[in-house]
Formats: sequence, structure tokens, C-alpha cells
Amino acid sequence: MKIIKGDQVKVLLGKDKGRSGEVIASFPKVSKIIVKGLNMFKKHVKPQNGQKGGIVEKERSILVSKVALICPSCSKTVRVGYNIDKNGIKTRICKKCQAPLIKKT
Repeated sequence: MKIIKGDQVKVLLGKDKGRSGEVIASFPKVSKIIVKGLNMFKKHVKPQNGQKGGIVEKERSILVSKVALICPSCSKTVRVGYNIDKNGIKTRICKKCQAPLIKKT
């Protein structure tokens, strides 16, 4: 999967089409990600162990095919490519501007 935690993405399909946000979790086995503040749903929670009950809003996972990565250097939605240097280190690159996509920690 080419989109990882910390990337900025733009939603291409669904109710949040056109909105963008940061990936807070990725699940490569099922090709899904969770984007901060997008694809929200309301969950009714019962009170447990002294915590209050009520209605809580949470993010729901989105398929990776429904989002596009935003390149930090050219600020456009791009496809991700890979580049292998002489030492055998594989890095992600932007297909439009060829800039390396650095992973945030």
C-alpha cells in the first residue's frame, strides 16, 4: 500500500468528496485508512465504569482507492512511485515532480 500514516490525502469519492486530511491509521491487509476528521459517524455509547454515556463521533475507515495523496512539495494530488538508489534503499517519490515523499514521525 502506497499511502501510510502521516500522509495528507484528498477524498475522491463519497460524502466527503473534495475534502482533505491527515492519515491517522492505515490497514494494509484490507487496503483501508482512517483520515482525521473525515468520514465521521455517530455511535451511541452506554455509561461504563464511571464514564458518561452519550453520542460520540468517530472516524470510519476509507478504502485507499477512494483517496489520492497530496504531494507536500508541489501541493497537487499525485500518484506514488518508488526509486531505488545505489545502496538499495527504496524511497517513495511523487510521479509529477519527482520529489521524495518523506515519512513524518
